Amino acid sequence: MDFKKYVRDIPDFPEKGISFKDITPLLQDANALASAAEALFGLIKNKKVDKVVGMESRGFFFAPLLATRLNAGFVPVRKRGKLPHQIISEPYALEYGTDVLEIHVDSILKGEKVLIHDDVLATGGTAKAVCKLIEKLGGEVVQCNFLLELEFLKGRDKLSGYPVEALIRY
Repeated sequence: MDFKKYVRDIPDFPEKGISFKDITPLLQDANALASAAEALFGLIKNKKVDKVVGMESRGFFFAPLLATRLNAGFVPVRKRGKLPHQIISEPYALEYGTDVLEIHVDSILKGEKVLIHDDVLATGGTAKAVCKLIEKLGGEVVQCNFLLELEFLKGRDKLSGYPVEALIRY
């Protein structure tokens, strides 16, 4: 399936000079959604996975679907102040600013194999911060999985040492 036809560009969002990749057309089409979920699952290549970590907010669309298919738990990573239990945090840079990500301290157990999933690999700052959080908790990142990758931003370089897969590349 040509997934690119289900992704639209929104110019100057969230700020001037950024071309936002809007995946809502893909999410709204039942066939495209199911096909994308299956194709994302195919990127994992029979790796053992105990937990799937999804990043706020668009990483939450596919990460639970992947977790269910992999018979793994789902762990949300959220922006500062959104998780109610004891957390650890990691600052990160993104293409248009900085922020902080948080994860519950009891969400990843020592030695667990973790798949990271997010919608977009841009500069790699978000995914790198999540890798650090998982490793602080004693988990092992087995792969970073993305719906789409903006190759011109070279985010994959920031994730050297981790297997990286993306379904759609720009």
